[in-house]
Amino acid sequence: MTPRRAPHYRAHEFAAISTPRLLLRAMTSGDVDDVHAYMSNPDVCRFLLHEPRSRETVALKIEEWSTMGRLAVPGDDLQLAMEFTTDDPEAGRVIGHTYFKLTSVDDVTAEIGWTLHPGFEGKGYATEAAAAMLAYAFTTLGLNRVYAELDPRNIASVALCGRLGMREEAHFREHMWLKGEWSDTGIHAILRSEWSARQSG
Repeated sequence: MTPRRAPHYRAHEFAAISTPRLLLRAMTSGDVDDVHAYMSNPDVCRFLLHEPRSRETVALKIEEWSTMGRLAVPGDDLQLAMEFTTDDPEAGRVIGHTYFKLTSVDDVTAEIGWTLHPGFEGKGYATEAAAAMLAYAFTTLGLNRVYAELDPRNIASVALCGRLGMREEAHFREHMWLKGEWSDTGIHAILRSEWSARQSG
């Protein structure tokens, strides 16, 4: 039997992605107030690795994130604004952001994550953004596996993973000391073959 050829990943420059209600794009300095509005919220940060952020910290983070756009080597990542684009008074507002990190070139694998303003929860925006990023991962980038790491107590994110077709692969008990307590970590993932089957099913 002829051995299968190893996957080959080629560096890619990110270009903005439009969905029915959102534009996923690089952050800009004009996004600071919108992003600070939710990144300063303790409820939003409860299951994140950091505490609520000041406007100054958000501005510094966005300055860093705005330069991200090339996915070439492991560790390269994107922090993409979810800009609301529907015909609505809120049009143009950044209501959250999605995280995407190339974690392995040899194994063509990436990590995905998301953060959403609580005023826009329950309307499918995070699902819409994450689904678009999975399509980008498996079609444009040709990746084989995408996974999410999350706190299992974050019921909303666990449910979102389910809607995306991501399986729970692991549940690490007391995996890290975070914010004064031991926290578990859950791993949810989807393969390109599983994603393709959902698209044709």
